Amino acid sequence: MAVLVEAAVDTFADALAAQAEGCHRIELCGPLHYGGTTPSGGLIARCSDRLLVSVHVLVRPRAGDFVYTDDEIAIMTRDIAIAKEFGVDGVVVGALTPDGDVDTERMAELIAVASPMRVGFHRAFDQVRDPDEALELLVALQVDHVLTSGGAKTAAEGAARLKGLVDRAGDRIAVMAGGSITPANACALVEATGVRVVHGRAFRGLPQALGSA
Repeated sequence: MAVLVEAAVDTFADALAAQAEGCHRIELCGPLHYGGTTPSGGLIARCSDRLLVSVHVLVRPRAGDFVYTDDEIAIMTRDIAIAKEFGVDGVVVGALTPDGDVDTERMAELIAVASPMRVGFHRAFDQVRDPDEALELLVALQVDHVLTSGGAKTAAEGAARLKGLVDRAGDRIAVMAGGSITPANACALVEATGVRVVHGRAFRGLPQALGSA
C-alpha cells in the first residue's frame, strides 16, 4: 500500500511546488511560523482553482490553545462555510475542553457545517488528556483523519504511541504522522508505526523517499 504525503504550505508558490513534487494532498494554512492559522479567502480560492491535488484548509482562528469561545466558534463556522464555497475537499479543525478532552459539542457543530467535506483533526490531538479516549470520540464523530506526533515533540520520538494509535484506529479513522518528518527519517517512521499518511512542511523529496515504503 502506498504511503500518502500531505504537505503543509502557507503560500501559493509552495502549494504549486508540493504538487510538482508529487504530494497527494495540500494542507493550506496561514503563516506557519505561528503554527498555522486560517488562510485568506484569496489564497483558498487560488489553490482551489489552480491545483489538481486535493486541498484541505486549516481552520484555526488564532495561535495559542484550542479552547474556543462562542465568538471564535462563530468565526470558524463562517470560515468553514467559505472554504466549502470555494470547493476544497476538506477542512482541518480541532477544539478541546479546558480539561484536555475533545470538545465533542463544538466539534459536532463544526462538522455539521463542513458536511459533506472531509474533516480532519489537527495536532490539538497532541494536547489531549487521554489519546485513546480522544481517538474513540473522533471515530464516533466520523472524523476522516487525525494528525499527531504521538504526543511527543517529533513523530520519531512519539513512534511507539503512534503505532498504538494506528493499531487502535484500524480502518475506522486514518492516523497521520506529523512532526519534523523529513525524507531522511520518513521511511523508518512508516516501518516502525504502520502509518500510511505522513504530513510535513519539509515536503521536498518526501514523496520520492517514500516511493518504496
